[in-house]
Amino acid sequence: MIHVVIDESMSPDEVLARLSSLRQHTRGGKRSPHKPLLVLLALGRLTTTGTSTLSWTADAGKLADLIRDFGPPSTTQPAQAAAYPFTRLRSDGIWTLDRDVPMDRVQPLSTEKVLGRLDPKLEQALRDPDLAAAAARRLVESEFPPTVAPDVLTAVGLDPDAVLSVTSTPMPRRHRQSSWPATVLQAWDRQCAFCGFDGQLGAATVGVEAAHIRWFAFDGPDTPDNGLALCSLHHKLFDHGVLGLNHELRITVSAKFTSRTTTGRTVYQLHQRPLVPRPGTTPPAPAHITWHTREVFKSPALTT
Repeated sequence: MIHVVIDESMSPDEVLARLSSLRQHTRGGKRSPHKPLLVLLALGRLTTTGTSTLSWTADAGKLADLIRDFGPPSTTQPAQAAAYPFTRLRSDGIWTLDRDVPMDRVQPLSTEKVLGRLDPKLEQALRDPDLAAAAARRLVESEFPPTVAPDVLTAVGLDPDAVLSVTSTPMPRRHRQSSWPATVLQAWDRQCAFCGFDGQLGAATVGVEAAHIRWFAFDGPDTPDNGLALCSLHHKLFDHGVLGLNHELRITVSAKFTSRTTTGRTVYQLHQRPLVPRPGTTPPAPAHITWHTREVFKSPALTT
């Protein structure tokens, strides 16, 4: 009798397709990076230890911190926020638990010391470091802007340089307007709309970048009313939710931001500072400000 061995391994395209399907929960401009953050944490664990296994008892706090730091503002308790992806990711067919527990319930996870891991076939395929890096890059770029993605990767235990330099089959995506950054910088006179920094090196603008108010990955358009010229520091703080805007076009500073140094505390001085666009500059659209306030800004703002 001839025994036929069936190769049940997953191809790289299958792996990337399975992981890319997690994006379906971002429709309507709502951010919900809980599942991608869990997968990235598992990828970091797989890369460093050879297994994607995460223990609820040992790792729930880390997952909760990721959701707090890189997710939208929320009043959900940390353990509950972590329980959502830890139990719900099973429905995507890529995550398994070592015992059956109810969806979203924290107590059974804690009392039964539940372990979670990527589906074994998926985990086996992701032992290829290039494929794991390609998967991580696809996940992080679908959920976060370039200012935030390296911080996410570092937080989950992955090397940002290794992940963001890997090439992979590109995801279907909207076409970006190559002229948009230059248009935004010119509109804001090549200076930071928040602090006025206007670095130049010869004819080149340095340290000032075109920033989307509503992130491009979440249907933010390449239009003048969705752009600000921001220095590199304030661009990063804006995308992390430390800084925001209100509908009176005044800068807001998150009350959750802290700093130990005099230099760091100068960020507080931006609170309630008005934007002063030069004549002819298209101001930020209210709809984009509303999106950033709801999905990115770490509310509440400082009191005046």
